[in-house]
Amino acid sequence: MRDAVVEFHASSNGSGPIRFPWRMAMAQKNEHFIPGTLIVAKGSTVAFPNLDRVRHSIYSFSKPARFEIDLYGRDQSRSQGFPITGSVKLGCNIHDQMRGYIRVTDTPFAAKTDHNGYVDLGSIPSGAGKLTIWHPRLRAPANEMKQKLTLRAGAQSRKVKVRLR
Repeated sequence: MRDAVVEFHASSNGSGPIRFPWRMAMAQKNEHFIPGTLIVAKGSTVAFPNLDRVRHSIYSFSKPARFEIDLYGRDQSRSQGFPITGSVKLGCNIHDQMRGYIRVTDTPFAAKTDHNGYVDLGSIPSGAGKLTIWHPRLRAPANEMKQKLTLRAGAQSRKVKVRLR
């Protein structure tokens, strides 16, 4: 499944700031949110640049982030903070077809699956932890599936089957 968010919460998670290599921004372009799903660390501020010729607003009624950004035009940007973990569904009051998702996480081991449904989480420490998979069409409570997992040292791979709506 493409664009599923996969997170690993290690039992012995280190402290310190979480940094991802991508920009903390979700643009509006061609009346779409780009990227359609964005992963951010808890406490991040996300920029919302408008790259369209039309004005947009942004809203969310999601429990982790309830907010509304009023209409703004091309080449303008607005920003919003995300202090609570969870999934945030975004919309535009003017363009009903626009949907975007922000996954706010508190682990550095998080990434989206590629177009083939694969993800590389990098240097995960060995030991026990919890794997979480989230996608807006996942058939599960809160659109996420969780499973306990114990990792050994060295490269490993896992195949997980999910059911979609």
